[in-house]
Amino acid sequence: MAPPTLTRMVALHPQPIPVIPVLMLVLAGLYVTGVILLRRRGDRWPVSRLVFWVLGIVTVLAMTATGIDGYGMELFSVHMVQHMVLTMLAPIFLVLGAPITLALRALPARPSGRPSARSLLLAVLHSAPARFVAHPVTALVLFLSSLYGLYFTPVFDALMGTMWGHNLMLLHFIAIGFLYFWCVLGVDPTPRRASRGLRKYAAPTVRILELAVTAPFHAFFGVMLMMSVALVVGFYRTPIPGWGIAPLSDQAVGGGIAWGFTELPTLFVLGVLFLQWQRSDERAARRQERSAGRGEAERLAYNAYLQRLAAHDRGGAR
Repeated sequence: MAPPTLTRMVALHPQPIPVIPVLMLVLAGLYVTGVILLRRRGDRWPVSRLVFWVLGIVTVLAMTATGIDGYGMELFSVHMVQHMVLTMLAPIFLVLGAPITLALRALPARPSGRPSARSLLLAVLHSAPARFVAHPVTALVLFLSSLYGLYFTPVFDALMGTMWGHNLMLLHFIAIGFLYFWCVLGVDPTPRRASRGLRKYAAPTVRILELAVTAPFHAFFGVMLMMSVALVVGFYRTPIPGWGIAPLSDQAVGGGIAWGFTELPTLFVLGVLFLQWQRSDERAARRQERSAGRGEAERLAYNAYLQRLAAHDRGGAR
């Protein structure tokens, strides 16, 4: 294999069985089909959500269908780029695409008593396992397990030993990232419930805390890799002849990537949460204005009614 260059990194990488690229293309096709079905019924679907979904699919393809995937099998630093993008960036775009909302709106409703894909999806969303998985503590533990539970145990070497294990690990990164940001962003319906009185103020605060709590763990993980005097994983222990890249130095580079990569996605998600909070306040203000307007109109109408009655009484007295 030739030494890594930018051109070789971004070039398409042929695979014997392109599991993840094919899956991403299927998901893209299903999403577009759902949008077309809505528009044929006369329903609108935000273009921004379609754009975010496409960005998510393209980001995953960039990590799994190009030279990055091939060099990720040879260099720990490239693999860490894959890990961070598939866990911290692509899932944000996919979640902002609101695929669950699209599925619930596009799937046909069947008469009661007859099972359908829509009813099954609703049953899954309201199930006890879904509530457990979507709990903040569960999502956080699963998210952090993709760091500490993978690299500091023999699991990583076992998965990287086969093509199917490698693909399973990459799918795990995407799924865990999607679950985590699905809970944090709250774009799609989730099994989590908040009391009506606390929903307006507590929910955004809790989401920000959920986002912030992972930052120290990522930083500590990156520092551990950078300062380690031994290889954390054995898969990359043999240097590639002619590349001049020492595995321990490459591991330190990978640690720096893990440490520094989280800042941009975190700022992006904070911006999204701020916009959601602002729009929620604006909607609440508009509802209050409409309610106040209706109350004022009712008061004026009632006063006018009383004035008519008084005028009628005065006319009768004369």
